[in-house]
Amino acid sequence: MEFTQVINGRESIRSYDPTRPLDKAVLERILDAGRIAPSAANRQPWRFVLVSSRGVLTQVRRCYQKPWFQDAPHILAVTGRTSEAWSRQDGWNSIETDVAIALDHMVLAAENEGVGTCWIAAYDPTILRSALGLSSEERIYAVTPLGYPRPGFAKKGQKQRKALQEIVKYL
Repeated sequence: MEFTQVINGRESIRSYDPTRPLDKAVLERILDAGRIAPSAANRQPWRFVLVSSRGVLTQVRRCYQKPWFQDAPHILAVTGRTSEAWSRQDGWNSIETDVAIALDHMVLAAENEGVGTCWIAAYDPTILRSALGLSSEERIYAVTPLGYPRPGFAKKGQKQRKALQEIVKYL
């Protein structure tokens, strides 16, 4: 798919086909897009936790109770450690920027594959941390379901975005 089509076509999907898990090759292309994402000082402070097994999916799904989230055949969590990320002299740490770039790369790669995603931050971190068996140093930054949209699901096709003149300052 042409890149402009990918970025214009990407929408948050809230209707997944639970009967169609993704092929391993598709999942690996999506994950590899995150792997090659840039990070401050090339620290790559992220970890990607892909949940596909029924038992762990059942546990993970408890962290976000929306019905459509329960149908996704895969759930991806992006985690990281501030100790591994670059920090500026004033103490600012790049972890959130780094993991956001990596997840955005994976979301766009998924769109290119015809796979739906929905960036979620409103999950219960205690439930999710327990389900994923994370160490105390590892923080979860976002999760997204991964799956093909349910048959008959149609994208809205219209994005409400501010005009360039509202958000860009030319100097």
